[in-house]
Amino acid sequence: MPSLETMKVDLKVVLGTRMMPVHMLLRMGRGAVIELEQSDNDMVVIYANDHPIARGQIIVTGTRIQVEITEIIPKPEMAKERGTTLGDGAIAALAATDPPA
Repeated sequence: MPSLETMKVDLKVVLGTRMMPVHMLLRMGRGAVIELEQSDNDMVVIYANDHPIARGQIIVTGTRIQVEITEIIPKPEMAKERGTTLGDGAIAALAATDPPA
């Protein structure tokens, strides 16, 4: 069993997303800017190993950019059971139980 010092966690902070056709993406050159509908005052979602774990807010102080965690996203019920992990099968099961938007 790995110790906490040896565990690797991929963290991502996502400010926004943008949908665009592939042909537009292929036409973009180096240094192209994709505008988002969000601003730096909007909430961000924090992911650990591609699973949402928290929401937060971006804080810019001089040349430093920080993320303040404002809300912890609760684990799905099936992940709270001892020995259950969130893998590919679990994600599909969670998506199937979510009500349609």
